[in-house]
Amino acid sequence: MRYLTKSKFKLALECPTKLYYTGKKEYVNKNLEDEFLLNLAKGGFQVGELAKLYFPGGHNIDTLDHEAALELTKELLKNENVIIYEAAFQFNNLFVRTDILIKKGNNLDIIEVKAKSYDPNVDFLNAKGFVVSKWSSYLYDIAFQTYVINKALPGTKTSSFLMLADKTKYTSVDELNQKFYLKQENGRTKVELIGDCSMGALGDQILGQVPVNDIMEKIFSSTDNKEIKKESFEQLVNRFAENYEEDKIIYDKLSGKCKKCEFYSDVLQDNPPMKSGFHECWMNLASFSEKDFNKPMILDIWDFRQTDKFIDADKFFQENIVEKDLNPKSTDKSGLSRTDRQWLQIQKSVKNEMDPFIDIDGLKEEMSKWDYPLHFIDFETSAVAIPFNKGRRPYEQIAFQYSHHTVTDVGRIEHAGQWLNTKQGFFPNFDFLRELKKELENDLGTIFRYAAHENSILNAIYKQLQLSNEPDKDSLCAWIKTITKSTGKSEEEWEGKRNMVDMFELVKRFYYHISMKGSNSIKDVLPAILNTSIFLQNKYSKPIYGKDIISKNYTDQIWVTFDEKGKVENPYKKLPPIFQGIDGASLDGIFEDDEMGISEGGAAMAAYAKLQFTQINPTEKMAIENALLRYCELDTFAMVMIYEAWKNWVEN
Repeated sequence: MRYLTKSKFKLALECPTKLYYTGKKEYVNKNLEDEFLLNLAKGGFQVGELAKLYFPGGHNIDTLDHEAALELTKELLKNENVIIYEAAFQFNNLFVRTDILIKKGNNLDIIEVKAKSYDPNVDFLNAKGFVVSKWSSYLYDIAFQTYVINKALPGTKTSSFLMLADKTKYTSVDELNQKFYLKQENGRTKVELIGDCSMGALGDQILGQVPVNDIMEKIFSSTDNKEIKKESFEQLVNRFAENYEEDKIIYDKLSGKCKKCEFYSDVLQDNPPMKSGFHECWMNLASFSEKDFNKPMILDIWDFRQTDKFIDADKFFQENIVEKDLNPKSTDKSGLSRTDRQWLQIQKSVKNEMDPFIDIDGLKEEMSKWDYPLHFIDFETSAVAIPFNKGRRPYEQIAFQYSHHTVTDVGRIEHAGQWLNTKQGFFPNFDFLRELKKELENDLGTIFRYAAHENSILNAIYKQLQLSNEPDKDSLCAWIKTITKSTGKSEEEWEGKRNMVDMFELVKRFYYHISMKGSNSIKDVLPAILNTSIFLQNKYSKPIYGKDIISKNYTDQIWVTFDEKGKVENPYKKLPPIFQGIDGASLDGIFEDDEMGISEGGAAMAAYAKLQFTQINPTEKMAIENALLRYCELDTFAMVMIYEAWKNWVEN
């Protein structure tokens, strides 16, 4: 029997069509590694184990065999009172495992554990009594479990709970995180408990148990959101289950969410190595031919907020859009506005114009404000659910690495500094900041970052320092204020005289190339710049980096090489993978949530977590650290190359 499990139910909620593609080896699935790496980076495995420790004395059902798990659960439920971890239940072709089940007589508590933060002062429902969208998938997950258990055990009274990381709580013990080590057994990730794991040793509880019975009733009665439901929750479950069991495809409506479909392949040919579910959907639902996929699609427009509206009107291509559709708005800033950039992208894509857009006057005006030497910095950070140290909250930012390049007024480039700390259980932020300050405080040169992340991290460290007993916290906080701008969440407001310049914003306003499509990621901007700058091609097709240009991790590196079509190859694709078979770019975007706060750097976060939470051998540890250093150095050197190209264009 093909069971509809809770993971497959959640997948179907995203898109019912995915039920057909999942588990089929002939289809590309970009998320095969993501769930493991996401749990690794966020501490999801440890959160699940910590939750069990909060309910000691339970029985763990470890078997993967469905029938055996059902039988063990059935036997344990014969007890008047019992706690079961991973209890299994079946109703027809529905199957669930519950993270924690507590039986007291005829009452069952169903507890679903999630490595997600929450604030107990903020409700899961909005002012109108509807489920807040960011909590919908979690609540439907526990609703599915509750439904199956109620059907499997009629007459039993169930109460449903989510167990989440309470970001208002502080750990009261040191090295709580280091009590949970990860290991692989027969392809499965397991948590090994280290040291004293009694309730006393765990300190104050940092996971909150949130009752959601009232929300379950809303979901079951189809009153959880403002949409008029065509089918009840039970009908929805049955439709998913029946089609999955019979291996029938459920075609959902096309929408903007298709852009992030994991069943997408760049290869479209008669006998591709793997099939693309994305292409099959559009061929069936929009009557696309293979040639249609060569047209610029509406999905690729940067920051376009009307995608669903146009798809519903059968306008699938950028050529279907006219300028007034974008609702153009003026801006006080020089350069492109949001809608200007969208219209520019559409025009160039439809006409297949390969020449870049470069606002020379705008760039020249910006450059006139810069002071040498220029500093280019990039941070790698993490944020895990279970803090490393006493006095820390879940999902506090951890800054474990930076890279720093400098450029002088005569064009001398140097990888001036780097810092990496992967010591297990060590809170690195204050040492990170002290070292960064040493490198940047010796002059008043302009500092560059790419996107808001570095500013956000320094704001977070500022708050951590305010609550600390560090002897130099006042001077460190004062220095942070000189190079940053306060964020919207800050109780204070400031903008430093040396506030960092965001190259991401400069790209959006002053530069565009058709190869970037709807992306402004540095991993897409760099190859676009390299393919349009003859200056960079001539300079970096020679082995000067790590020779004439000082580098801390490269020797005689050639950054510009060409593929068989004469295009410059993406330098990021040349780096060895941090994880076997997974390059850094392939993990970007999987951490787009409120805990992580960034969408890039996925490989670095997962690598740092592996160094923290696994018993890794020295050789592998060194290899991962070296890979981290090389990746981070390229991030700041990519900024330097973008600057060099702009400067060359402005001067010529």
